[in-house]
Amino acid sequence: MKHGEWSRRDFFRRSAVFGAAAIGGPVLLSACTSTSSGDALQAAKSAKKIKIGIANESPYGFTDQSGRVTGEAPEVARAVFKAMGIDTVDAEAVSFDQLIPALNAKKYDVVAAGMNITQKRCGQAAFSLPDYSALTALLVPKGNPQQVLKFEDIKAKKVKVAVLSAAVEKGYATDSGVPEDQITTLDSQDNLLRAVTDGRVYCAALTDISLKDLLKKNPGAAAEVTQGFDPVKDGKPVISAGGFVFRTGDTSLRDAFNAELKKLHDGGEWARIVAPFGFTEANLPKPDVTTEKLCAA
Repeated sequence: MKHGEWSRRDFFRRSAVFGAAAIGGPVLLSACTSTSSGDALQAAKSAKKIKIGIANESPYGFTDQSGRVTGEAPEVARAVFKAMGIDTVDAEAVSFDQLIPALNAKKYDVVAAGMNITQKRCGQAAFSLPDYSALTALLVPKGNPQQVLKFEDIKAKKVKVAVLSAAVEKGYATDSGVPEDQITTLDSQDNLLRAVTDGRVYCAALTDISLKDLLKKNPGAAAEVTQGFDPVKDGKPVISAGGFVFRTGDTSLRDAFNAELKKLHDGGEWARIVAPFGFTEANLPKPDVTTEKLCAA
């Protein structure tokens, strides 16, 4: 949600054509398609370099107009790895639904894309401790004439909602009873905004952080963002929290990363790093929001 880049799926898809980009530098061509074959932590420390995967989704991880890889997740990862003695972080952009498959294929060692921690994804890879928490919101026409504020309103008023492919919002909608024929799946934030402003759907669902970022980059759009909320499943609120993703076998890398990430959270540095991307201390996960709980939900 992403990024004048503002497309969560493909607005900066051009960087995927280039392959890899160094954080803080221009997009670079890269022939490398795999990472370390042994212990990922030791390999990264020895090389003082590691590669991350992004999906070009603002404000989580994207390539800006100068070719620099940035966003909440890459900048936090950069600070964590620097504390670990790893000075260079390269990035490779893939489509969102290929982030975990490419990780497991060793295209890179870490996903730094603000990926939500879910039970299904936990069965495919290993997550860091929760890095941030975000509320869900709806992008609606100016004035919100139908007064649609939550998924339950979408169901009751029989309006159409757009969601991003491979994102969690479709599940939130169906868990709330929204019929499949009221849900349109699109491939980018760009298309979400267009669908709402063109009237092809009434609203679009995403995190409040992403939707606010989208409108900030498109101030003339005839749309607004509803107040954020927690979706409901089986009568209970669903907490949305994202983190960094590792291969299940790379325990030492994940544990070392977690130790430094926690220091950033606890020491206040995290809030400074993420502020330019619309995050605040309010987005820090509460102590009872753990990876184990999110994976079991």
